[in-house]
Amino acid sequence: MSTKQKRFFLTEEEIPTQWYNIQADMVNKPLPPINPKTKEPLKPEDLFPIFAEELSRQELDQEHAWIDIPEEVRDMYKYYRSTPLVRAYGLEEALDTPAHIYFKNESVSPVGSHKLNSALAQAYYCKKQGVTNITTETGAGQWGAALSYAAKVFGLDAAVYQVKISYNQKPYRRSIMQTYGAQVTPSPSMSTRAGKDILTKDPNNQGSLGTAISEAIELAVSTPNCKYTLGSVLSHVTLHQSIIGLEAEKQMEKAGEYPDVVIGCFGGGSNFGGISFPFMRHNILEGKKTRFIAAEPASCPKLTRGVFQYDFGDVAGYTPLLPMYTLGHNFMPANIHAGGLRYHGAGVIVSQLLKDKLMEAVDIKQSESFKAGMLFAQAEGIIPAPESSHAIAATIREALKCKETGEEKVILFNLSGHGLIDMAAYDQFLSGSLQDFEVTDEDVAKNLSELEQII
Repeated sequence: MSTKQKRFFLTEEEIPTQWYNIQADMVNKPLPPINPKTKEPLKPEDLFPIFAEELSRQELDQEHAWIDIPEEVRDMYKYYRSTPLVRAYGLEEALDTPAHIYFKNESVSPVGSHKLNSALAQAYYCKKQGVTNITTETGAGQWGAALSYAAKVFGLDAAVYQVKISYNQKPYRRSIMQTYGAQVTPSPSMSTRAGKDILTKDPNNQGSLGTAISEAIELAVSTPNCKYTLGSVLSHVTLHQSIIGLEAEKQMEKAGEYPDVVIGCFGGGSNFGGISFPFMRHNILEGKKTRFIAAEPASCPKLTRGVFQYDFGDVAGYTPLLPMYTLGHNFMPANIHAGGLRYHGAGVIVSQLLKDKLMEAVDIKQSESFKAGMLFAQAEGIIPAPESSHAIAATIREALKCKETGEEKVILFNLSGHGLIDMAAYDQFLSGSLQDFEVTDEDVAKNLSELEQII
């Protein structure tokens, strides 16, 4: 491990006071979400039964590039922000690459991931509206932990539906949510109509983010004074996560460099958009040529092998129809350990950006991601979450290309969370029992043909 380390921070006064909304600067705006009953574009008030009103307005805002961060939210950000930007000298040496590698370390938040950036904002807006209860879904448990903590901060009761395979694989994440006072239910469950329908068709169903979203929405709309909150995919979530890239922009300036490549792992888009969009605005507005790479699992490859069309964001069809790259809302991903990436579709902003070739996507096998995570841990001393290891694997690919060509590129990736509660997954990798899962072209085609019949 390198003995050199260079970390860049911001002063309290330098922490951004506004979030960045890339929709306002996009040449081709995302297509509108559609009401599945009327087939008309959504208006903010159509979302009021599900989300807090201010979040509904943020979701559909394509006009304002900058949204003020409420002082109460910014005060909570100051507990852990700015997060450090780190020059990864150890990883550079391990790879023998001329590339300069930086990572934004979001694992230092109280809950160990970037998810708290949006959880605090969503809980605040719900509290401000007079809401008393909030529901959500979670895959690996990072979002559930963040939302549970944020709910406690703002005096709300939280109910979390955790994807069943992750509920069983990651018991300590479940314990963290319960420590913060949340009620945690494995999904699919028998507590909702959506869950019962899924289990009737497939009693051994191990769940997905799509199933957990269905259950959380159903509980929210059937419970008085309750709203649903979401950890990724939607535009207002990516808006809140832009704090990551806005800080990184200032920190890269302090480092005296600017990224040639920006990389984030990809499930629904919150951490990828968070690190990427503030830099991408310079490509859009000023003609900069930074590349942006989303690293998704090979077992759930919606960006690299899905289709762009309107689809539901959940299994039961409770959400609006979203214009997204999708494998179909009925897609059931393999039980990989990167539970936060097991989602069938991509957010509408990322989908439009990919369609317009303003970004790229790669798929990473589970074994490659854990190999990358092991190398990073040994080089930099931080054990990364399985989700973050996908971004590390993509970073290693780019750094090795620089080694072949001799180019001294600057690569920035987001370390979205640590893996200290994921050691059971590392145990499987170390014992040689970790499996790779890939989706066949036939499976993708069959799933999408069924989707077309449904919609």
